[in-house]
Amino acid sequence: MLDIKYIRDNLEDVTAALAKKGFQFDSAAFMEMDERRKSAIGNAQSLQAEKKKASKQIGALIGQGMSPDEAKAQVMGGIDSDITLAEAAMKDAEAALRDFLMAVPNLPNAEVPEGANEDDNVEVLVWGEPGKFDFEVKDHVDLGEPLGLSFEAGTSLAGTRFAVMSGKIARLHRALAQFMLNTHIDEHGYEETYVPYMVNREALQGTGQLPKFEEDLFKIPQAQGDKDFYLIPTAEVPVTNLMRDAVYDGELPIRRVAHTPCFRSEAGSYGRDTRGMIRQHQFDKVELVHFVQADKSVAALEELTGHAEIILQKLGLPYRKVVLCGGDLGFSASKTYDLEVWLPAQDKYREISSCSNMTDYQARRMQARWRNPETGKPELLHTLNGSGLAVGRTLVAILENYQQADGSVVVPDVLRPYMGGIEVLQA
Repeated sequence: MLDIKYIRDNLEDVTAALAKKGFQFDSAAFMEMDERRKSAIGNAQSLQAEKKKASKQIGALIGQGMSPDEAKAQVMGGIDSDITLAEAAMKDAEAALRDFLMAVPNLPNAEVPEGANEDDNVEVLVWGEPGKFDFEVKDHVDLGEPLGLSFEAGTSLAGTRFAVMSGKIARLHRALAQFMLNTHIDEHGYEETYVPYMVNREALQGTGQLPKFEEDLFKIPQAQGDKDFYLIPTAEVPVTNLMRDAVYDGELPIRRVAHTPCFRSEAGSYGRDTRGMIRQHQFDKVELVHFVQADKSVAALEELTGHAEIILQKLGLPYRKVVLCGGDLGFSASKTYDLEVWLPAQDKYREISSCSNMTDYQARRMQARWRNPETGKPELLHTLNGSGLAVGRTLVAILENYQQADGSVVVPDVLRPYMGGIEVLQA
């Protein structure tokens, strides 16, 4: 959520910055609600001051021989009921402004390029050379089915956009997750974190998925009492919310890594990527989350993205890095790098990781703070997150980039210790 005072003091700049994201900020509505809030707060405070002053007058009248009830009736009148009404009006005004701001996205970083959609994203790095094949390449569906990948079984169990993995391909999928976790823990200094796969509404509001993107989520009504729960769309949600309503007194940065399944309805993707594992309702991801102080988040984004890149490099998968333009930038993000891996069967790069700096946007929604040791005062944290990596899409990339003419798949060197020494997957 954006800072009210910052919006008030920089209204034109905020409106222009949000337009870069394709969001039309209703400045008139903001000013009206902000003024209503300030007026309601002022009225409530004025009545409280009046009550305090009246209390002193009551004491004086009692001292002159008047009974307490008579004194209170003479001085107070209906002030208590006026205060009750004023405080209710203040809460309503504050809630209306908060609800308005909860639907306003984060401001894009000044370095974010102009653009309307993914076609306007800017390439900043290319790593590796796409392989050359002297045979007709297969896609991951045709390669995976003889190795234990079944979309038919997934459909029979749960419907379209689900898959079942068995045998060798299931082991490769698990090996990938373990390799990613171990690399981030042992080499990059992350703390492994296990979190629930269901969260409450407050958690999704804290990271910005709600209220705007409810249709993208799988909702579980009355999972516990009268509360609605949701299956997590990414481990970013529970991991980031570990700092909700807290003041952290330790050292920064905090780096956490979590391997979880992720669940997405893909509400806006009808007809897209219907074949294979690129766009599933359930998929695994290894998520990286940073909590840093404000002046460190720009550098932290480069570091976090670099950690995700190292996974691709160790696997020998060609990829490119792009910085997202304003129109393609996520709701809560200030700046995002996408890593796109090369898929030979599609003859193109496809997203495999998205790494974002959320600045203090999520922290303000969650009231996630740290205590600055120099001032002793709580300050909002800056939060960052990124995939390190999406496990299913990495599996797709390995199948396609390491395929052989006979349909077998070479296991990358770094994964062989996790595969019991298996060097080649074949039916």
